[in-house]
Amino acid sequence: MKRLCIFPLLLGLLWSTQAQAQTSGTDAPYRRFFVGSSLFMLGNFIPDDPNPPHFVQLNVGYRLTPRDVVSLEAITWRYAWPLGIPYSKGQEAPDTKYPGYVREVGLALAYQRFWWKGVYTAVHALNAAQTYVDDNDRKVQRGYQLFMTYRLGYHIAFWRNRLFVEPSVAMTHWPINTNVPEAFARQERRWPRYFLFEPGLHFGVKF
Repeated sequence: MKRLCIFPLLLGLLWSTQAQAQTSGTDAPYRRFFVGSSLFMLGNFIPDDPNPPHFVQLNVGYRLTPRDVVSLEAITWRYAWPLGIPYSKGQEAPDTKYPGYVREVGLALAYQRFWWKGVYTAVHALNAAQTYVDDNDRKVQRGYQLFMTYRLGYHIAFWRNRLFVEPSVAMTHWPINTNVPEAFARQERRWPRYFLFEPGLHFGVKF
């Protein structure tokens, strides 16, 4: 499963004894801006994947205070199964697949709050335009989705606070999902409108 591919990377970073937390030493420069992305983009390179995610993400952020960070996230990806399918409950099984796929393009506003050393929580609100495509690669319908992410993670900075990685785990849900074609909606109704324990691994450069 694509969601599980990132777990080995996440665990390796959490257990690394060489990495340092948030400030990378008392003499590290304080940096307010950053650009980054998500290592979920590695899912684009899974060999022989019949449904590649075509996932691209770009984050641009600003540290308001040492504890408060805001950012914008431009995201596009595609998926062919309902997002609410739990682990081991039919993810990527033929009988749970859409009759096509959904292409999503959106912009998210995120707020991140640091609590202790590198530990943080974050809220992401993604406003996304959706295009529903059938099995013949024809566009069927367009819709809108509000996709919310609630994240708990750890910020690891290194190279004098220039680079960082952020392993995390999240709950996601989508309270608004409009104009869904009936053939797609039938699959959606079988599953919750939330997903628990979504792994995450962001990275970036500060300046």
